[in-house]
Amino acid sequence: MKIALAGAGAFGEKHLDGLKKIDGVEVVSVVGGRLEPTQAVAAKYGIGHATTDLAETLARPDVDAVILCTPTQMHADQSIQCMKAGKHVQVEIPLADSWADAQAVMRVQKQTGLICMVGHTRRFNPSHQWVHNKIKAGELAIQQMDVQTYFFRRRNINAKGEPRSWTDHLLWHHAAHTVDLFQYQTGEKVVTANAIQGPMHPELGIAMDMSIQLKTEGGKICTLSLSFNNDGPIGTFFRYIGDTGTYLARYDDIFTGHEEQIDVSKVDVSMNGIELQDREFIAAIRAGREPNSSISQVLPCYEVLHRLEQQLQS
Repeated sequence: MKIALAGAGAFGEKHLDGLKKIDGVEVVSVVGGRLEPTQAVAAKYGIGHATTDLAETLARPDVDAVILCTPTQMHADQSIQCMKAGKHVQVEIPLADSWADAQAVMRVQKQTGLICMVGHTRRFNPSHQWVHNKIKAGELAIQQMDVQTYFFRRRNINAKGEPRSWTDHLLWHHAAHTVDLFQYQTGEKVVTANAIQGPMHPELGIAMDMSIQLKTEGGKICTLSLSFNNDGPIGTFFRYIGDTGTYLARYDDIFTGHEEQIDVSKVDVSMNGIELQDREFIAAIRAGREPNSSISQVLPCYEVLHRLEQQLQS
């Protein structure tokens, strides 16, 4: 399986680290915004081809599939570009930053029949897999999810502390993780969605604080708080309140409501959610099946985000 990676930044390197651990996979091309740093990443990972032109990579006959870790605003167009070039594609979250663009990608996936998977990593983190397995076994029913997504990002920088060429977004990026996970874990669609946001940043042009409420058709609720103003521990922290227990998930770790850590080392073949996400992408291509986190599975998330955006704009 020969893979191309577009977006040689902080998250792109996480995928390259994960792909190294998957048998029979070779990254043959890397695409970046600037040639020199892209070449440096290619040299670091032993990749033979580096370019700033995605079309150049897509024209290579040895590329089977593409992983997109590019800026959010490029995701929809590039996903369509990849599929029209005959390549399977995994696009990092979010699929798009508008409902119209998300639907456009879905249409092309249906037309081509190629795999289009979206990087909703929370589905693959061992902590959330452990909860999902309990739900599937009938051992837990979620009553409420309480989620905090907190960063300290008052300047436009990436996860490595480097300047970013694009602007992140609390709703279309960070809320997407939780909106999708809530529907995935409950197995129900969100029917009620409310949002409020704080003042817009004078330079970035985005809200730095946001609060979201969700309710499913079966009455399960979720409260999500998001901030780029948080001066403290960063990341997303999940509290699952269920009928048979309460669980706290922090990335790949999970604890009881009394802070007793649960061993999830045997849940999957790795403790790395990104690696597990990439393993699913590769396995789905090899088996010719729909992957977990396919575009059709996550599309309802983007419809909810669209409704929330309309509410905020009104």
